Amino acid sequence: MDSFRQAFELLFSLDKELIQILFTTLRMSLFSTGISCVIGLPLGTLIGIKNFRGKPTIKKIIHTLMGLPPVAAGLLVYAMFTHYGPFGKLNLLFTVTVMVIAQCILITPVVIGLSASITEKSASDVIETGIGMNLKKSTILRLCIKENKNSLFSVVLNAFGRSIAEVGAVSLVGGNIQWKTRVMTTAILLETNKGNFSFALSLGIILLLIALIVNIAASFIVKENDDG
Repeated sequence: MDSFRQAFELLFSLDKELIQILFTTLRMSLFSTGISCVIGLPLGTLIGIKNFRGKPTIKKIIHTLMGLPPVAAGLLVYAMFTHYGPFGKLNLLFTVTVMVIAQCILITPVVIGLSASITEKSASDVIETGIGMNLKKSTILRLCIKENKNSLFSVVLNAFGRSIAEVGAVSLVGGNIQWKTRVMTTAILLETNKGNFSFALSLGIILLLIALIVNIAASFIVKENDDG
């Protein structure tokens, strides 16, 4: 109970460092989720509704990338953006921007794979209806997304959950720098290593509260769409 009390005290104390960590966490998670979904949802839907040569191979590659270890993705991004890497001149290493890039590499295959599996199940009926109505391919694609909007919305939530809970890649490329790239997960790891378990547990509770608030808000959005 003391940890819960401390968590709420931290949350409502308006501690500057805590607020900065929360803001950095949300900024990184929302940007990485948004970019991954903008790329992954249409591409996954397209893969799901289309039949083409090499589709099984592409699906296997996507499923492999869905299980990509976060540290491996972080190491890849680190190598690309270090001073000796091809993008070293951009000076993005140990910034929120490069953390978002690492997150997108991890999350985008998940969004593509899940959305492809979802749309593939209902694709035949939608395509048949669209062809019968002489609709454009782009219109059929939009119809497939609309037909599965609630299921695809769960994919977005899944992407956000993975983003906000990630620690390996963001710690490697972000450096866990105080007042700059420290997020909730890396702060929890730091406090645990320092032996400050009670404070780390408090941060974990706050992280769970954020996830709970997001899911409650999402359920209301889905319900309003269904009622509409």
